[in-house]
Amino acid sequence: MPTFKVHVNLVLVRAVVRDERGRAVGNLKREDFQLFDNKKEQAITKFEVEVPGLPAGNAEKKSEDAGEPGSTPGHNPPVIPQHYIAYVFDDVHLKTSDLIPVRDAADRHLKALDPSVRAAIFTTSGLVTVDFTDNHQKLHDALLRILPRPIGVSEQKECPDISYYMADLIQNQNDMQALAVATTDALACAFNNDPKSAATARMMAETAALRVLSIGDHNVHITLGTLKAVVRRVAVMPGQRTVVLASPGFMNPDERLEEMDLIDSAVRSNVIISALDARGLYVTGLGDVSQPGPSNVTIGGQLAQYETQAATAEAYVLQDFADGTGGSFFHNNNDLEAGFHRLTTPPEYYYLLGFSPQNLKYDGRYHNLTVKLKNPAKMSVQARKGYFAPRHIADPAEQAKQEIEGALFSQDEMHDVPADLHTQFFKANQDDAKVAVLVHLDLKRMHFQKIEGRNRSEVTVVSALFDRNGQFIKATSKVLTMRLRDETLAKKLETGLTMKTSFDVKPGSYLVRLVVRDEDGGIAAESGAIEIP
Repeated sequence: MPTFKVHVNLVLVRAVVRDERGRAVGNLKREDFQLFDNKKEQAITKFEVEVPGLPAGNAEKKSEDAGEPGSTPGHNPPVIPQHYIAYVFDDVHLKTSDLIPVRDAADRHLKALDPSVRAAIFTTSGLVTVDFTDNHQKLHDALLRILPRPIGVSEQKECPDISYYMADLIQNQNDMQALAVATTDALACAFNNDPKSAATARMMAETAALRVLSIGDHNVHITLGTLKAVVRRVAVMPGQRTVVLASPGFMNPDERLEEMDLIDSAVRSNVIISALDARGLYVTGLGDVSQPGPSNVTIGGQLAQYETQAATAEAYVLQDFADGTGGSFFHNNNDLEAGFHRLTTPPEYYYLLGFSPQNLKYDGRYHNLTVKLKNPAKMSVQARKGYFAPRHIADPAEQAKQEIEGALFSQDEMHDVPADLHTQFFKANQDDAKVAVLVHLDLKRMHFQKIEGRNRSEVTVVSALFDRNGQFIKATSKVLTMRLRDETLAKKLETGLTMKTSFDVKPGSYLVRLVVRDEDGGIAAESGAIEIP
Protein backbone atom coordinates (compact mmCIF):
# COMPACT_ATOMS: atom_id res chain seq x y z
CA MET A 1 0.00 0.00 0.00
CA PRO A 2 1.25 3.55 -0.72
CA THR A 3 2.55 5.55 2.20
CA PHE A 4 1.12 9.05 2.08
CA LYS A 5 3.17 11.87 3.51
CA VAL A 6 0.62 14.55 4.37
CA HIS A 7 0.33 17.33 6.88
CA VAL A 8 -2.16 16.12 9.47
CA ASN A 9 -4.42 18.91 10.75
CA LEU A 10 -2.25 21.54 9.13
CA VAL A 11 -3.74 24.98 9.75
CA LEU A 12 -2.83 27.49 7.05
CA VAL A 13 -2.65 31.22 7.73
CA ARG A 14 -2.12 33.72 4.92
CA ALA A 15 -0.55 36.93 6.19
CA VAL A 16 0.16 40.29 4.60
CA VAL A 17 2.81 42.50 6.21
CA ARG A 18 2.78 46.22 5.42
CA ASP A 19 5.16 49.01 6.28
CA GLU A 20 4.11 52.38 7.68
CA ARG A 21 3.22 53.59 4.17
CA GLY A 22 0.92 50.62 3.55
CA ARG A 23 3.28 48.86 1.13
CA ALA A 24 3.55 45.08 1.25
CA VAL A 25 6.83 43.75 2.66
CA GLY A 26 8.29 40.63 1.06
CA ASN A 27 11.75 40.05 2.57
CA LEU A 28 10.81 38.43 5.88
CA LYS A 29 11.88 34.94 6.98
CA ARG A 30 10.17 32.20 8.95
CA GLU A 31 12.06 33.21 12.09
CA ASP A 32 10.63 36.75 11.88
CA PHE A 33 7.12 35.49 12.68
CA GLN A 34 5.38 34.29 15.81
CA LEU A 35 2.08 32.43 15.60
CA PHE A 36 -0.18 31.87 18.61
CA ASP A 37 -3.09 29.45 18.93
CA ASN A 38 -5.25 30.42 21.93
CA LYS A 39 -2.25 32.43 23.22
CA LYS A 40 0.10 29.40 22.97
CA GLU A 41 2.98 29.86 20.57
CA GLN A 42 3.14 27.27 17.78
CA ALA A 43 5.99 25.97 15.66
CA ILE A 44 5.64 27.23 12.09
CA THR A 45 6.20 24.08 10.03
CA LYS A 46 5.22 25.51 6.64
CA PHE A 47 6.49 28.83 5.32
CA GLU A 48 6.15 30.23 1.83
CA VAL A 49 6.47 33.68 0.29
CA GLU A 50 3.83 34.11 -2.41
CA VAL A 51 4.19 36.64 -5.21
CA PRO A 52 0.80 37.02 -6.96
CA GLY A 53 0.77 37.67 -10.67
CA LEU A 54 3.92 35.77 -11.60
CA PRO A 55 3.55 33.82 -14.84
CA ALA A 56 2.45 30.23 -14.56
CA GLY A 57 5.77 29.09 -15.93
CA ASN A 58 7.51 28.56 -19.22
CA ALA A 59 6.30 25.07 -19.98
CA GLU A 60 4.77 26.41 -23.15
CA LYS A 61 8.27 26.66 -24.60
CA LYS A 62 8.25 22.86 -24.81
CA SER A 63 5.04 22.90 -26.80
CA GLU A 64 5.53 21.38 -30.25
CA ASP A 65 3.61 20.89 -33.46
CA ALA A 66 3.76 17.33 -34.68
CA GLY A 67 5.12 16.95 -38.15
CA GLU A 68 2.15 15.06 -39.49
CA PRO A 69 0.06 15.98 -42.55
CA GLY A 70 -2.52 18.56 -41.64
CA SER A 71 -0.52 20.17 -38.83
CA THR A 72 0.89 23.67 -39.18
CA PRO A 73 4.29 24.07 -37.46
CA GLY A 74 5.66 27.30 -36.14
CA HIS A 75 2.58 28.77 -34.45
CA ASN A 76 3.24 30.76 -31.32
CA PRO A 77 1.36 29.43 -28.27
CA PRO A 78 -1.47 31.56 -26.88
CA VAL A 79 -1.02 33.74 -23.85
CA ILE A 80 -2.22 32.00 -20.68
CA PRO A 81 -4.83 33.99 -18.71
CA GLN A 82 -3.15 34.90 -15.44
CA HIS A 83 -5.90 36.29 -13.22
CA TYR A 84 -9.46 35.09 -12.61
CA ILE A 85 -11.75 37.49 -10.75
CA ALA A 86 -15.23 36.59 -9.54
CA TYR A 87 -17.39 39.61 -8.75
CA VAL A 88 -20.12 38.75 -6.25
CA PHE A 89 -22.94 41.27 -5.81
CA ASP A 90 -24.90 40.81 -2.59
CA ASP A 91 -28.33 41.54 -4.09
CA VAL A 92 -29.97 39.87 -1.08
CA HIS A 93 -28.80 42.69 1.21
CA LEU A 94 -28.20 45.58 -1.22
CA LYS A 95 -30.72 48.42 -1.48
CA THR A 96 -31.43 50.20 -4.76
CA SER A 97 -29.74 53.39 -3.54
CA ASP A 98 -26.50 51.45 -3.00
CA LEU A 99 -26.77 49.01 -5.87
CA ILE A 100 -26.99 51.51 -8.74
CA PRO A 101 -23.73 53.36 -7.93
CA VAL A 102 -21.80 50.15 -7.27
CA ARG A 103 -23.15 48.59 -10.46
CA ASP A 104 -22.11 51.62 -12.54
CA ALA A 105 -18.66 51.67 -10.97
CA ALA A 106 -18.21 47.97 -11.68
CA ASP A 107 -19.20 48.49 -15.31
CA ARG A 108 -16.54 51.18 -15.81
CA HIS A 109 -13.97 49.06 -14.01
CA LEU A 110 -14.67 45.93 -16.07
CA LYS A 111 -14.24 47.81 -19.34
CA ALA A 112 -10.66 48.64 -18.35
CA LEU A 113 -9.57 45.12 -17.36
CA ASP A 114 -6.29 43.79 -18.67
CA PRO A 115 -6.62 41.25 -21.55
CA SER A 116 -5.00 38.57 -19.37
CA VAL A 117 -7.87 38.81 -16.86
CA ARG A 118 -10.98 36.65 -17.00
CA ALA A 119 -14.00 37.92 -15.07
CA ALA A 120 -17.18 36.26 -13.81
CA ILE A 121 -20.29 37.75 -12.21
CA PHE A 122 -22.36 36.12 -9.48
CA THR A 123 -25.17 37.30 -7.21
CA THR A 124 -25.99 35.98 -3.76
CA SER A 125 -29.58 35.35 -4.87
CA GLY A 126 -28.24 33.19 -7.70
CA LEU A 127 -30.47 34.94 -10.26
CA VAL A 128 -27.66 36.52 -12.31
CA THR A 129 -24.59 34.52 -13.31
CA VAL A 130 -21.94 34.89 -16.00
CA ASP A 131 -19.07 32.42 -15.95
CA PHE A 132 -15.47 33.44 -16.61
CA THR A 133 -15.07 35.30 -19.87
CA ASP A 134 -13.25 38.15 -21.56
CA ASN A 135 -16.44 39.22 -23.37
CA HIS A 136 -17.14 42.66 -21.90
CA GLN A 137 -20.58 42.87 -23.53
CA LYS A 138 -21.74 39.77 -21.64
CA LEU A 139 -20.46 41.27 -18.40
CA HIS A 140 -22.15 44.61 -19.11
CA ASP A 141 -25.50 42.94 -19.89
CA ALA A 142 -25.28 40.89 -16.70
CA LEU A 143 -24.66 43.98 -14.56
CA LEU A 144 -27.83 45.61 -15.93
CA ARG A 145 -29.85 42.59 -14.80
CA ILE A 146 -28.73 42.86 -11.17
CA LEU A 147 -31.51 44.21 -8.93
CA PRO A 148 -32.15 44.13 -5.18
CA ARG A 149 -33.57 40.72 -4.24
CA PRO A 150 -34.47 40.97 -0.54
CA ILE A 151 -35.86 37.70 0.80
CA GLY A 152 -38.73 38.14 3.24
CA VAL A 153 -37.77 41.74 4.04
CA SER A 154 -40.32 44.49 3.44
CA GLU A 155 -39.18 47.82 2.00
CA GLN A 156 -41.83 49.56 4.09
CA LYS A 157 -41.41 50.40 7.75
CA GLU A 158 -43.06 47.76 9.93
CA CYS A 159 -44.64 47.85 13.35
CA PRO A 160 -42.62 47.40 15.46
CA ASP A 161 -39.55 48.32 13.41
CA ILE A 162 -36.95 45.79 14.54
CA SER A 163 -33.61 45.32 12.79
CA TYR A 164 -31.81 42.00 12.48
CA TYR A 165 -29.26 43.33 14.95
CA MET A 166 -31.96 44.09 17.54
CA ALA A 167 -33.66 40.75 16.89
CA ASP A 168 -30.39 38.98 17.71
CA LEU A 169 -30.06 40.98 20.94
CA ILE A 170 -33.62 40.10 21.97
CA GLN A 171 -33.76 36.43 21.00
CA ASN A 172 -30.17 35.19 21.29
CA GLN A 173 -28.70 37.47 23.93
CA ASN A 174 -31.79 38.06 26.08
CA ASP A 175 -31.17 41.81 26.05
CA MET A 176 -33.94 43.38 28.12
CA GLN A 177 -33.13 46.92 27.00
CA ALA A 178 -33.53 46.01 23.33
CA LEU A 179 -36.81 44.28 24.13
CA ALA A 180 -38.00 47.36 26.03
CA VAL A 181 -37.19 49.59 23.03
CA ALA A 182 -39.06 47.26 20.68
CA THR A 183 -41.99 47.10 23.10
CA THR A 184 -42.16 50.91 23.32
CA ASP A 185 -42.16 51.06 19.53
CA ALA A 186 -44.97 48.48 19.28
CA LEU A 187 -47.00 50.27 21.95
CA ALA A 188 -46.74 53.55 20.04
CA CYS A 189 -47.31 52.34 16.49
CA ALA A 190 -50.02 49.76 17.23
CA PHE A 191 -51.77 50.94 20.41
CA ASN A 192 -51.31 54.71 20.45
CA ASN A 193 -49.23 54.49 23.66
CA ASP A 194 -52.09 52.96 25.65
CA PRO A 195 -50.42 51.61 28.84
CA LYS A 196 -53.13 48.94 29.17
CA SER A 197 -51.75 47.26 26.06
CA ALA A 198 -48.16 47.03 27.36
CA ALA A 199 -48.25 43.23 27.78
CA THR A 200 -49.67 42.75 24.30
CA ALA A 201 -47.08 45.16 22.87
CA ARG A 202 -44.28 43.16 24.49
CA MET A 203 -45.64 39.92 23.03
CA MET A 204 -45.89 41.65 19.66
CA ALA A 205 -42.25 42.78 19.93
CA GLU A 206 -41.05 39.28 20.84
CA THR A 207 -42.95 37.74 17.94
CA ALA A 208 -41.57 40.33 15.52
CA ALA A 209 -38.03 39.74 16.78
CA LEU A 210 -38.38 36.00 16.25
CA ARG A 211 -39.63 36.52 12.70
CA VAL A 212 -36.92 39.06 11.79
CA LEU A 213 -34.22 36.81 13.25
CA SER A 214 -35.47 33.83 11.23
CA ILE A 215 -35.47 35.84 8.00
CA GLY A 216 -32.06 37.33 8.72
CA ASP A 217 -30.55 33.93 9.53
CA HIS A 218 -31.94 32.55 6.29
CA ASN A 219 -30.48 35.40 4.25
CA VAL A 220 -27.05 35.05 5.87
CA HIS A 221 -27.09 31.31 5.23
CA ILE A 222 -27.91 31.91 1.56
CA THR A 223 -25.18 34.55 1.25
CA LEU A 224 -22.48 32.38 2.82
CA GLY A 225 -23.62 29.39 0.78
CA THR A 226 -23.27 31.39 -2.43
CA LEU A 227 -19.82 32.64 -1.42
CA LYS A 228 -18.71 29.10 -0.65
CA ALA A 229 -19.93 27.92 -4.06
CA VAL A 230 -18.12 30.83 -5.74
CA VAL A 231 -14.88 29.97 -3.92
CA ARG A 232 -15.21 26.37 -5.13
CA ARG A 233 -15.79 27.64 -8.68
CA VAL A 234 -12.82 30.00 -8.59
CA ALA A 235 -10.60 27.35 -6.99
CA VAL A 236 -10.61 25.28 -10.18
CA MET A 237 -9.31 28.11 -12.36
CA PRO A 238 -5.68 27.65 -13.44
CA GLY A 239 -4.24 30.96 -12.30
CA GLN A 240 -4.34 33.73 -9.72
CA ARG A 241 -7.78 33.78 -8.09
CA THR A 242 -9.69 36.64 -6.52
CA VAL A 243 -13.24 37.01 -5.25
CA VAL A 244 -14.56 40.57 -4.87
CA LEU A 245 -17.68 40.81 -2.71
CA ALA A 246 -19.73 43.99 -3.20
CA SER A 247 -22.05 44.17 -0.21
CA PRO A 248 -23.40 46.56 2.42
CA GLY A 249 -22.27 43.98 4.97
CA PHE A 250 -24.41 41.63 6.95
CA MET A 251 -24.77 40.30 10.46
CA ASN A 252 -23.50 36.80 11.14
CA PRO A 253 -24.47 35.81 14.69
CA ASP A 254 -24.98 32.05 14.21
CA GLU A 255 -22.88 31.15 11.18
CA ARG A 256 -19.34 31.59 12.51
CA LEU A 257 -18.47 27.96 11.80
CA GLU A 258 -19.61 28.31 8.20
CA GLU A 259 -17.69 31.59 7.87
CA MET A 260 -14.47 30.07 9.23
CA ASP A 261 -14.91 27.03 6.98
CA LEU A 262 -15.27 29.37 4.00
CA ILE A 263 -12.08 31.24 4.93
CA ASP A 264 -10.17 28.00 5.46
CA SER A 265 -11.38 26.65 2.11
CA ALA A 266 -10.31 29.86 0.37
CA VAL A 267 -6.82 29.83 1.92
CA ARG A 268 -6.26 26.17 1.04
CA SER A 269 -7.43 26.82 -2.52
CA ASN A 270 -5.26 29.94 -2.84
CA VAL A 271 -8.32 32.15 -3.31
CA ILE A 272 -8.25 35.74 -2.07
CA ILE A 273 -11.51 37.31 -0.90
CA SER A 274 -11.69 41.10 -0.91
CA ALA A 275 -14.73 43.14 0.02
CA LEU A 276 -16.18 46.47 -1.08
CA ASP A 277 -18.64 48.17 1.25
CA ALA A 278 -21.31 49.18 -1.25
CA ARG A 279 -22.63 51.88 1.08
CA GLY A 280 -19.62 54.03 0.27
CA LEU A 281 -19.17 56.94 2.67
CA TYR A 282 -22.09 56.83 5.09
CA VAL A 283 -23.15 58.18 8.46
CA THR A 284 -24.96 56.00 10.99
CA GLY A 285 -27.42 56.96 13.68
CA LEU A 286 -29.59 59.18 11.47
CA GLY A 287 -31.99 56.46 10.40
CA ASP A 288 -33.37 55.96 6.89
CA VAL A 289 -34.38 59.42 5.65
CA SER A 290 -36.79 57.82 3.17
CA GLN A 291 -38.80 56.32 6.04
CA PRO A 292 -40.77 57.94 8.89
CA GLY A 293 -38.89 58.56 12.12
CA PRO A 294 -39.38 56.54 15.33
CA SER A 295 -42.97 56.20 16.48
CA ASN A 296 -41.90 57.34 19.95
CA VAL A 297 -39.24 60.06 20.23
CA THR A 298 -38.07 58.71 23.60
CA ILE A 299 -36.41 55.73 21.90
CA GLY A 300 -34.79 57.69 19.07
CA GLY A 301 -31.39 57.83 20.74
CA GLN A 302 -31.37 54.10 21.52
CA LEU A 303 -32.41 53.21 17.97
CA ALA A 304 -29.59 55.39 16.64
CA GLN A 305 -27.16 53.57 18.92
CA TYR A 306 -28.35 50.17 17.68
CA GLU A 307 -28.03 51.35 14.08
CA THR A 308 -24.40 52.35 14.68
CA GLN A 309 -23.61 49.06 16.41
CA ALA A 310 -25.30 47.12 13.60
CA ALA A 311 -23.24 48.90 10.94
CA THR A 312 -20.05 47.99 12.82
CA ALA A 313 -21.10 44.34 13.09
CA GLU A 314 -22.05 44.18 9.41
CA ALA A 315 -18.72 45.64 8.31
CA TYR A 316 -16.84 43.26 10.61
CA VAL A 317 -17.85 40.26 8.50
CA LEU A 318 -16.45 41.87 5.35
CA GLN A 319 -13.23 42.77 7.16
CA ASP A 320 -13.00 39.20 8.44
CA PHE A 321 -13.11 37.74 4.93
CA ALA A 322 -10.36 40.11 3.79
CA ASP A 323 -8.11 39.56 6.80
CA GLY A 324 -8.58 35.81 6.74
CA THR A 325 -7.64 35.30 3.10
CA GLY A 326 -5.08 38.04 2.48
CA GLY A 327 -7.52 40.34 0.71
CA SER A 328 -8.44 44.00 1.23
CA PHE A 329 -11.51 45.81 2.54
CA PHE A 330 -12.57 49.03 0.80
CA HIS A 331 -14.99 51.11 2.87
CA ASN A 332 -16.07 54.62 3.86
CA ASN A 333 -15.22 55.89 0.39
CA ASN A 334 -17.49 56.90 -2.49
CA ASP A 335 -14.91 56.32 -5.22
CA LEU A 336 -16.20 52.82 -5.84
CA GLU A 337 -14.44 52.45 -9.19
CA ALA A 338 -11.11 53.07 -7.47
CA GLY A 339 -12.23 50.55 -4.87
CA PHE A 340 -12.75 47.83 -7.48
CA HIS A 341 -9.35 48.61 -8.96
CA ARG A 342 -7.65 48.43 -5.58
CA LEU A 343 -9.32 45.17 -4.62
CA THR A 344 -8.35 43.47 -7.86
CA THR A 345 -4.72 44.56 -7.54
CA PRO A 346 -3.33 42.25 -4.86
CA PRO A 347 -0.39 43.07 -2.60
CA GLU A 348 3.00 42.28 -4.07
CA TYR A 349 3.73 39.68 -1.38
CA TYR A 350 1.94 37.23 0.89
CA TYR A 351 3.24 34.86 3.52
CA LEU A 352 1.69 31.43 3.93
CA LEU A 353 2.26 30.11 7.43
CA GLY A 354 1.28 26.59 8.45
CA PHE A 355 1.29 24.81 11.78
CA SER A 356 -0.01 21.60 13.31
CA PRO A 357 -1.74 22.53 16.61
CA GLN A 358 -0.21 21.04 19.73
CA ASN A 359 -2.43 18.59 21.63
CA LEU A 360 -5.36 19.33 19.34
CA LYS A 361 -8.70 18.02 20.56
CA TYR A 362 -11.27 16.96 17.99
CA ASP A 363 -14.08 18.89 19.62
CA GLY A 364 -15.03 21.46 16.97
CA ARG A 365 -14.20 24.39 19.26
CA TYR A 366 -13.12 27.82 18.06
CA HIS A 367 -9.43 28.73 18.39
CA ASN A 368 -8.17 32.31 18.38
CA LEU A 369 -5.17 32.95 16.16
CA THR A 370 -2.62 35.75 16.47
CA VAL A 371 0.28 36.42 14.10
CA LYS A 372 3.03 38.75 15.31
CA LEU A 373 6.43 39.96 14.17
CA LYS A 374 9.33 39.56 16.56
CA ASN A 375 10.61 42.97 15.46
CA PRO A 376 7.59 44.96 14.21
CA ALA A 377 9.61 48.09 13.25
CA LYS A 378 6.49 50.09 12.29
CA MET A 379 5.08 47.15 10.32
CA SER A 380 1.56 45.74 10.65
CA VAL A 381 0.28 42.21 10.06
CA GLN A 382 -3.03 41.26 8.46
CA ALA A 383 -4.07 37.63 9.02
CA ARG A 384 -7.02 35.44 9.88
CA LYS A 385 -8.35 35.66 13.42
CA GLY A 386 -9.17 32.04 14.16
CA TYR A 387 -10.35 28.59 13.09
CA PHE A 388 -12.57 25.77 14.32
CA ALA A 389 -10.97 22.51 15.41
CA PRO A 390 -11.97 19.44 13.36
CA ARG A 391 -14.37 16.89 14.79
CA HIS A 392 -12.54 13.86 13.40
CA ILE A 393 -9.10 12.76 12.21
CA ALA A 394 -8.45 13.58 8.57
CA ASP A 395 -8.09 10.69 6.12
CA PRO A 396 -4.54 10.63 4.65
CA ALA A 397 -5.69 9.31 1.26
CA GLU A 398 -8.31 12.06 0.99
CA GLN A 399 -5.72 14.68 1.91
CA ALA A 400 -3.41 13.33 -0.80
CA LYS A 401 -6.25 13.64 -3.31
CA GLN A 402 -6.88 17.22 -2.21
CA GLU A 403 -3.18 18.06 -2.62
CA ILE A 404 -3.25 16.79 -6.20
CA GLU A 405 -6.43 18.73 -6.99
CA GLY A 406 -4.98 21.85 -5.39
CA ALA A 407 -1.87 21.60 -7.55
CA LEU A 408 -3.89 20.82 -10.68
CA PHE A 409 -6.03 23.95 -10.41
CA SER A 410 -3.15 26.25 -9.64
CA GLN A 411 -0.76 28.42 -11.63
CA ASP A 412 2.27 27.47 -9.55
CA GLU A 413 5.19 25.47 -10.85
CA MET A 414 6.42 22.77 -8.46
CA HIS A 415 9.51 20.62 -8.86
CA ASP A 416 9.62 18.19 -5.94
CA VAL A 417 9.39 15.28 -8.41
CA PRO A 418 11.78 15.18 -11.44
CA ALA A 419 9.11 15.39 -14.15
CA ASP A 420 9.03 17.44 -17.37
CA LEU A 421 6.03 18.33 -19.54
CA HIS A 422 6.01 18.28 -23.35
CA THR A 423 3.00 18.78 -25.59
CA GLN A 424 2.29 17.98 -29.22
CA PHE A 425 -0.72 18.17 -31.45
CA PHE A 426 -1.78 16.13 -34.46
CA LYS A 427 -4.42 17.23 -36.98
CA ALA A 428 -6.28 14.48 -38.77
CA ASN A 429 -8.35 16.99 -40.75
CA GLN A 430 -9.63 20.58 -40.52
CA ASP A 431 -12.08 19.77 -37.71
CA ASP A 432 -10.40 17.13 -35.58
CA ALA A 433 -7.14 17.12 -33.67
CA LYS A 434 -5.39 15.32 -30.86
CA VAL A 435 -3.30 16.88 -28.10
CA ALA A 436 -0.59 14.62 -26.73
CA VAL A 437 0.85 15.23 -23.25
CA LEU A 438 4.21 13.57 -22.64
CA VAL A 439 5.63 13.28 -19.14
CA HIS A 440 9.31 12.39 -18.75
CA LEU A 441 10.49 11.14 -15.34
CA ASP A 442 14.16 11.34 -14.39
CA LEU A 443 14.51 8.13 -12.35
CA LYS A 444 17.98 9.10 -11.11
CA ARG A 445 16.36 11.59 -8.76
CA MET A 446 13.51 9.38 -7.61
CA HIS A 447 13.30 7.30 -4.46
CA PHE A 448 12.95 3.50 -4.74
CA GLN A 449 12.27 0.95 -2.01
CA LYS A 450 13.69 -2.55 -2.12
CA ILE A 451 10.73 -4.92 -1.71
CA GLU A 452 11.02 -8.67 -2.41
CA GLY A 453 14.11 -8.17 -4.54
CA ARG A 454 12.63 -5.43 -6.72
CA ASN A 455 12.94 -1.67 -6.72
CA ARG A 456 9.53 -0.19 -6.08
CA SER A 457 8.22 3.32 -6.57
CA GLU A 458 4.82 4.72 -7.39
CA VAL A 459 3.66 8.02 -8.84
CA THR A 460 0.27 9.45 -9.70
CA VAL A 461 0.17 11.40 -12.97
CA VAL A 462 -2.75 13.73 -13.70
CA SER A 463 -3.09 15.64 -16.97
CA ALA A 464 -5.83 18.24 -17.51
CA LEU A 465 -7.05 20.33 -20.40
CA PHE A 466 -8.52 23.86 -20.14
CA ASP A 467 -9.89 26.21 -22.78
CA ARG A 468 -8.64 29.75 -23.50
CA ASN A 469 -10.78 31.19 -20.67
CA GLY A 470 -9.46 28.67 -18.18
CA GLN A 471 -12.62 26.55 -18.25
CA PHE A 472 -11.91 22.94 -17.29
CA ILE A 473 -12.54 20.51 -20.16
CA LYS A 474 -11.30 17.10 -19.09
CA ALA A 475 -8.59 15.30 -17.15
CA THR A 476 -7.00 11.88 -16.95
CA SER A 477 -5.32 10.20 -13.99
CA LYS A 478 -2.87 7.33 -14.10
CA VAL A 479 -1.00 5.52 -11.34
CA LEU A 480 2.40 4.24 -12.41
CA THR A 481 3.72 1.48 -10.15
CA MET A 482 7.32 0.49 -10.87
CA ARG A 483 8.70 -2.86 -9.64
CA LEU A 484 12.00 -3.03 -11.42
CA ARG A 485 14.79 -5.59 -11.27
CA ASP A 486 18.25 -4.18 -10.63
CA GLU A 487 19.36 -4.58 -14.26
CA THR A 488 16.16 -2.97 -15.58
CA LEU A 489 16.49 -0.08 -13.17
CA ALA A 490 20.10 0.46 -14.24
CA LYS A 491 18.97 0.91 -17.86
CA LYS A 492 16.03 3.16 -16.93
CA LEU A 493 18.31 5.37 -14.83
CA GLU A 494 20.12 6.35 -18.03
CA THR A 495 17.08 6.99 -20.21
CA GLY A 496 14.34 7.87 -17.76
CA LEU A 497 10.71 6.95 -18.32
CA THR A 498 8.09 8.64 -20.51
CA MET A 499 4.32 8.42 -20.19
CA LYS A 500 1.85 9.68 -22.77
CA THR A 501 -1.74 10.89 -22.51
CA SER A 502 -3.85 12.24 -25.34
CA PHE A 503 -7.02 14.32 -25.69
CA ASP A 504 -9.33 14.56 -28.69
CA VAL A 505 -10.04 18.24 -29.36
CA LYS A 506 -11.21 20.75 -31.95
CA PRO A 507 -8.90 23.47 -33.31
CA GLY A 508 -8.43 26.30 -30.82
CA SER A 509 -6.33 27.53 -27.92
CA TYR A 510 -5.79 25.29 -24.90
CA LEU A 511 -3.96 25.19 -21.59
CA VAL A 512 -2.44 21.88 -20.50
CA ARG A 513 -1.76 21.25 -16.83
CA LEU A 514 0.35 18.39 -15.49
CA VAL A 515 0.68 17.19 -11.89
CA VAL A 516 2.86 14.30 -10.71
CA ARG A 517 2.80 13.16 -7.07
CA ASP A 518 5.07 10.54 -5.52
CA GLU A 519 4.45 8.39 -2.44
CA ASP A 520 6.41 10.73 -0.20
CA GLY A 521 4.10 13.65 -0.93
CA GLY A 522 6.41 15.39 -3.40
CA ILE A 523 4.65 17.16 -6.26
CA ALA A 524 5.70 18.36 -9.70
CA ALA A 525 3.37 20.72 -11.55
CA GLU A 526 3.71 22.58 -14.85
CA SER A 527 1.49 24.38 -17.33
CA GLY A 528 1.76 24.52 -21.10
CA ALA A 529 -0.18 26.51 -23.69
CA ILE A 530 -0.90 25.16 -27.15
CA GLU A 531 -2.74 26.56 -30.15
CA ILE A 532 -4.17 24.36 -32.89
CA PRO A 533 -4.94 26.34 -36.06
